[in-house]
Amino acid sequence: MTRPSPPTILLADDQADVREALRLLLKSEGIASVGVADPEAAVEAARRQDFACALIDCNYRRDTTSGEEGLDLLARLRQQAPELPVVVMTAWGNVPLTVEAMRRGAADFVEKPWDNARLLSVLRAQIALREGARRQRRLEAENALLRGDEGDGIVAESPAMRRVAALIERVAPSDANVLVLGENGTGKGVIAQRIHRLSSRAGRSLVKVNMGGIAESVFESEMFGHVRGAYTDAKGERIGRFELADGGTLFLDEVGNVPASQQPKLLRVLEDGEFERLGSSRTQRVDVRLVSATNADLSAEVAAGRFRKDLLYRLNTLEIHLPPLRERHQDILALARLFLTRSGQRHGRCGLRLAPSAERALLDWRWPGNVRELQHLMERAALLADGDQVDAAALAFGAPLEAAPDLDDMTLEQAEGWLVRRALQRHQGNLQRAADALGITRQSLYRRLEKHDLRDAADESGAG
Repeated sequence: MTRPSPPTILLADDQADVREALRLLLKSEGIASVGVADPEAAVEAARRQDFACALIDCNYRRDTTSGEEGLDLLARLRQQAPELPVVVMTAWGNVPLTVEAMRRGAADFVEKPWDNARLLSVLRAQIALREGARRQRRLEAENALLRGDEGDGIVAESPAMRRVAALIERVAPSDANVLVLGENGTGKGVIAQRIHRLSSRAGRSLVKVNMGGIAESVFESEMFGHVRGAYTDAKGERIGRFELADGGTLFLDEVGNVPASQQPKLLRVLEDGEFERLGSSRTQRVDVRLVSATNADLSAEVAAGRFRKDLLYRLNTLEIHLPPLRERHQDILALARLFLTRSGQRHGRCGLRLAPSAERALLDWRWPGNVRELQHLMERAALLADGDQVDAAALAFGAPLEAAPDLDDMTLEQAEGWLVRRALQRHQGNLQRAADALGITRQSLYRRLEKHDLRDAADESGAG
């Protein structure tokens, strides 16, 4: 059985002898540590590594005793890693500084020179509290799975995702429009669902629209609806997506694919909350909170004249940058177990677990398809595993390119589907590159993905 790794504490003090004394004390108690000499190094260390606790001094220059450096570092660590408990070291008897540090979010304090017993007691308490909170979150997630309530599936053990989760907690209760940026397959739709759940609109509808899958010719009808007779095939009235989302949240996925000709119409409803159904002269008003997502560089699209700057400003009141899975190393195994449990329940194989060889393989993979790739990998593993344990042999990383068939034996539709699938494989799911290779627009490629039921294949391989 693998022994759990010891907790690691971040030590920030400008005096090397102090850091060494603390390191030896903690080592004697089975606690690892990483020592740094200044605030910049402390923030960088917290960005790179997940610490159980941070112990920081309040002064880093010999001619400074105000403690402002330490208070500033406290604030930066709280922003970098919101769940990291920070214990401050203050000079004996400096009550005002201690009070201010606690007011700004310090978990506890110790006085210098420190008492070993008190120092260890404070640090052990903070480590235990944080581990307890993590166990509680895992237990709640497991209980939700047992109840059949999958929740929104957000795992935030890594520093990068803890920052995202903290930002969501802050922005979700507002009505501000949010733009979620990130590579394809990172879970932008999950973030939109989380924002809706935490908002005051949670009791109303969350309406999702794939903007890349809407043809330009039907854009107005899809988004704003139409009246009977608005065009030849309009046999009756249709309610558009904005109207369906009235009072709730509208999620525009792949918003970078909105045709240039339709962007002014979208801008108007975002500015005024007003629109007309296609074929009607009656103006309607809606109250919609907008969440958008894209893996495109919208600033570059604006510079190229393909996306309106004023529309971008309406979309990105607040921006959330979702990190790729390769930058969320601490989340990989937690996500894998979550997806494996869900897949096992769906396929009647409860109790599946990851073998050490599978865990090593999962941690070594670069995840070009991000979270969606991991989700699909666990689905296959749940079906292919022998017994209750999933080992490395049950994992199918990086499926090989499909061999070329005999085109003479294929219909035109079959040949088109194969060419689209082949282009996605060759370009690791990057939709823009695949579209360029096929000589079609990205929007045309989206329509073919829908036509040939290949959207999941694009997502799994990290469509860009």
